[in-house]
Amino acid sequence: MNQPTMSSSKNDLRCHHCAGPLSKEMETSDWTIAPLVRDSFSMIGSAVGGTTSAFYGFNHVMPVVRRYVKGPMWLHFLIGTPPVIVFSSACAGLAGGAVPALAQLVSSSYHATLSSPPSKDDKIQKSRTSSTL
Repeated sequence: MNQPTMSSSKNDLRCHHCAGPLSKEMETSDWTIAPLVRDSFSMIGSAVGGTTSAFYGFNHVMPVVRRYVKGPMWLHFLIGTPPVIVFSSACAGLAGGAVPALAQLVSSSYHATLSSPPSKDDKIQKSRTSSTL
């Protein structure tokens, strides 16, 4: 970020490249998603990531364990379950952090699009597309 764009008030500082907020007051305004929504997305991301990776892990780990470990089925699960749990926990943690971050990115991009004035290129493009031949 090079120089902030000066607007009507001191609290309304934005980067001229990305239109992102440059002051703490704006950072906690309508640019951020509500904590309830963020926590909900985090819970949904953790559930989806954990469940999906558990299915994936068991479908790929258990055939390998059965091939190399001879014995009853409980022994296969005893040996194959810990790596699946570790993989599933890691995926749940990553998805639980990535989904709210993606929601924040979408929200910030939406607000930046609405608040930034149209550029010369946008005006030229609109005039080209709206002309009748």
